[in-house]
Amino acid sequence: MIRFALLFVSALLGAGLTVPAVTVSPRWWAAAALAWALAALGGYDLLQRRHSVLRNYPVLGHLRYLLERLRPELQQYFIERDYDGRPFDRVVRSIVYERAKGTAAEEAFGTERDVRTPGHEFLVHSIAPVPVPETPPTVRVGGPDCTRPYEMSLLNVSAMSFGALSSHAVLALNRGAARGGFAHDTGEGGISAHHLRHGGDLVWEIGTGYFGCRTKDGDFDPRQFADQAAREQVVCVSLKLSQGAKPGSGGLLPGGKVNEEIARARGVPQGRTVVSPPYHSVFTTPRDLVHFLAYLRELAGGKPVGLKLCVGSRREFLALCKAMRAEGSTPDFVVVDGSEGGTGAAPLEFADHLGQPLTEGLLTVHNALTGAGLRERIRIGASGKVATGADIVKRLIQGADYTNAARAMMFAVGCIQAQRCHTNTCPVGVTTQDPRRVRALDVADKALRVQRFQAETVASAMKIMAAAGVSAPGELRPSMLRRRIDPATIRASDELYERLAPESLLGDAPAQWAQDWSAADPDRFF
Repeated sequence: MIRFALLFVSALLGAGLTVPAVTVSPRWWAAAALAWALAALGGYDLLQRRHSVLRNYPVLGHLRYLLERLRPELQQYFIERDYDGRPFDRVVRSIVYERAKGTAAEEAFGTERDVRTPGHEFLVHSIAPVPVPETPPTVRVGGPDCTRPYEMSLLNVSAMSFGALSSHAVLALNRGAARGGFAHDTGEGGISAHHLRHGGDLVWEIGTGYFGCRTKDGDFDPRQFADQAAREQVVCVSLKLSQGAKPGSGGLLPGGKVNEEIARARGVPQGRTVVSPPYHSVFTTPRDLVHFLAYLRELAGGKPVGLKLCVGSRREFLALCKAMRAEGSTPDFVVVDGSEGGTGAAPLEFADHLGQPLTEGLLTVHNALTGAGLRERIRIGASGKVATGADIVKRLIQGADYTNAARAMMFAVGCIQAQRCHTNTCPVGVTTQDPRRVRALDVADKALRVQRFQAETVASAMKIMAAAGVSAPGELRPSMLRRRIDPATIRASDELYERLAPESLLGDAPAQWAQDWSAADPDRFF
């Protein structure tokens, strides 16, 4: 490259341009500057030892890194088909955007999906549909030990912390929840001023870091918890055991991101790195966990208290069920997070290979609670790629009482699936703390979109149920959900997945369930 620069200058001089003549030409100086810059870059590429591509292909090798950086955008906008994208395809994203904007979400000319592909699922409609209820039903969350039950919507905002989300995104979600009458899960990052400004109902999530109710040493602080739980906006408390994207893994928030607002919400020193351990320090056995949940309910003044987890071992959850029966105390709800869920950053191996998908996890929890005779006391929430009315109905059929959505709510706020959530460079201001990027997100407009998306999606679920001949979620049956196994075979959900009868684990249960129930110990998880 240095040789090229010298030849370039020599060529200019050889063309009859004397130095005094060319020095007065701005174009000459621009060309010379570019040539020398390329020469310098080429020289650096040849001398550096970090990238073999650049040593062999100086200057031109940078094009490879540029294309690699642009690959997600090129893939999303120019290459992938409408139904091929991951984690959410363009069809699903478009449905969310259109419902959020209040525009038509219908399509012409039929589905583009191959309905004969193995794995394709569909819902069974009725020859005699029923009228769609004027008002969507709610789910009462609160067991026999709860004195202040809460009416939960069929679709709510799933757990996303302030810090992972921007201030404007949190404000928009909570304002939308307040206007639409549904719940907003705070995520484990604590209750911030942005969660409180618009008065939306809050499900306060407590993680292993006990943010918002922790001592200086990071232990649980009951006095702080009671003060926070007493807020009128806090309608439920959720103890997070694990999450779908990274079950069994803790978290780390770099000190550079812990600004004054985040430090105040989490109850941690500003500017200092915060570590969330992968396990809770307040309990070590299933029996301890049951006692702690009851203690939280007492501190919260009788408000519903539950837990959230990504299901791993069935035996461990059965041990928890045994502890509930032994102690005569249960959580008011259990939120099942599928391994396909996740809005924040997670190690790739955890996201790809740990935890049960939502279908299997949801059925495990529903069967375990039913077989142990506890299902009537506990409501089940489902989270993990819930974005459409069909998603809601499927999860209700599989055992859920209500659903939560995270990424779909982000789409409603303006997320474009750039997948830069962990880089602080979100182009639309949803998952960044950069003030310039956050400023682009208009709270009033996005709050209205959140409200519309939730209302239209629940309305869609009610229309699907009416088409199936039912007017309430409790009338849905497993046989209403079908899956294609191969081009010639279709099976109903109850044919694919076993369903335990109430209290069957206490008597005559299927062999594998009976074996796990016998091995489950209320005084140890494994």
